[in-house]
Amino acid sequence: MSGYDAVLLAGGTASRLGGVDKPAQCVDGVAMLDRVLAAVASAQRQILVGPMADSPPGTVVTREDPPGGGPVAAIAAGLAHVTAPLVAILAADLPFLMSSTVDSLLAAAVSGVDVAVLLDDAGHDQLLIAAWRTEALRTRLTVIGDPANQPVRRLFDGVMIERVTAATRPGQPPPWLDCDTEDDLRRAREWT
Repeated sequence: MSGYDAVLLAGGTASRLGGVDKPAQCVDGVAMLDRVLAAVASAQRQILVGPMADSPPGTVVTREDPPGGGPVAAIAAGLAHVTAPLVAILAADLPFLMSSTVDSLLAAAVSGVDVAVLLDDAGHDQLLIAAWRTEALRTRLTVIGDPANQPVRRLFDGVMIERVTAATRPGQPPPWLDCDTEDDLRRAREWT
């Protein structure tokens, strides 16, 4: 799908994973960041937010202010580089995110809502797998004020939300599986 930018959140301390560069961890020989970048290959602009030593060609790299200020601060930093009318906001540790899921979110976001968010099989919103109308997200950030150390849930207060379910098959890894712990990473590697 055209007409969107993608902001990938690649910061954080990865404290539950021993402080390693989490997006650089490989699942089936491919870094999780590269897997998420492949899912948004059709984006007009791919914006990485985090401490990137090496960044893939053609990506925009920025950092939240202050560094370590949390995901809302990272979203604000990435949004400063967005020029498209839609923006996908994604964690960078989603090894099974597919372009079809991103496309479903984007299609829902153009249906007159402010944001489309992925709903997992337990009925929970996956707030860092979402597609926003860019102006709606900018408005929410203005309302919040200082984005540092704010919970992501605050972005969703008072906005029109479309919840999207992913088409998954039994035994197939879910697109919302993120790798926050050694167990998560081990499970992701076993799936491949």
